[in-house]
Amino acid sequence: MRSTMIATTQSPWLAILGIGEDGVEGLLPAARAVIREAVLVAGGTRHLALAAPLITGTRLSWPKPLSDAFPAILAHRGRKVAILASGDPYCYGIGGTLAALVPAAERFCIPAPSAFSLACARLGWAVQDVATLSACGRPLAAILPLLQPGCRILVLSADGETPCALARLLSQHGFGASVLHVLEALGGPNERIRSVIADGTLPSDITPLNLVGIEIVASSNARVILRAAGLPDSFFEHDGQITKQEIRAVSLAALAPRAGELLWDIGCGSGSVAIEWSLAHPANRAIGIEQRPERAERVRRNALALGVPSLRVVTGAAPPALDGLPVPDAVFIGGGAQDAALIETAWAALRNGGRMVVNAVTIETEMQLFGAQKTHGGTLTRLAVERLDRIGSRHGFRPAMTVTQWTAAKR
Repeated sequence: MRSTMIATTQSPWLAILGIGEDGVEGLLPAARAVIREAVLVAGGTRHLALAAPLITGTRLSWPKPLSDAFPAILAHRGRKVAILASGDPYCYGIGGTLAALVPAAERFCIPAPSAFSLACARLGWAVQDVATLSACGRPLAAILPLLQPGCRILVLSADGETPCALARLLSQHGFGASVLHVLEALGGPNERIRSVIADGTLPSDITPLNLVGIEIVASSNARVILRAAGLPDSFFEHDGQITKQEIRAVSLAALAPRAGELLWDIGCGSGSVAIEWSLAHPANRAIGIEQRPERAERVRRNALALGVPSLRVVTGAAPPALDGLPVPDAVFIGGGAQDAALIETAWAALRNGGRMVVNAVTIETEMQLFGAQKTHGGTLTRLAVERLDRIGSRHGFRPAMTVTQWTAAKR
């Protein structure tokens, strides 16, 4: 649902309240008073049941899709409305969504401890030292970049099957010795905590309301996604159309990814540059443009296998496939820049202050880069890599194809 925040002329009327499994007993007096006085109380079925002794107004259970409830809430503008959410409404909750609909002056929040805070309190973990993730409506593959030896992770489960799915994923990637703490119904009378090894046998009676704490233990063959640019080529499924490890590391440094920025990877082949751009920060976004359908599917598989399932892939030939795409902060062209029109179209689309990096291995593409550098400035660099190889019974360095790289920032 697309919406524009309404103009503010009102005092606070919308209360966003966190409620725990201990129900009304765990609420602050101010939160209890808000619920009693509200003409409309909205929340999940479980939340409404927990707060039932205090509710005197109309109850609204969240519909599917959730956005269908927003018109009814906004229709009560100026009257007292209470929204119930689990724990901290601004921690993977409804708070952020409502903040985009109702001005700050017209809403207030009384949070309860988040599931993450409760889990850390039970496990004795420091919140600032723990990575967090939600599996509610999100692919589990997003956890893969977080699987670092010795790390601790907290995952909000989508249902009772999530812990088993996590255990399978960990085992498949060489982290089967990791410890899983399954924390159920935290803060309530039915709270339960059980710990198992990922490649062991998990309980069969895990309740839907659960959270998983993971202590990562990596085997010698674990697939650890490195936290630096230039992943090994073997991490990517490819047909030879891939920006090689050393050149990729230099290209990503030139692209200079910053948190939350969008990359166009034109002619993305295996998707290696777009994937590593996305791995640079959780908020980064990338669109891979690839004209060959089989390669486009390969990019999607690589993105899922390396923990960036949000990578968008557009199947089509550029420049036409670029029409209608959101404005990029950076553009990478690793192949197919023989046509000056492609470079000019991408340059025109690039936001001011954005960066463009184009790699060439053929004379024809080099000529286009010379022209682009003359028109738009920037730098031209030649990159040469040699790798040790066998030459009969001896060894020598075998050179890879030289890459000419044009890098420019749009002013």
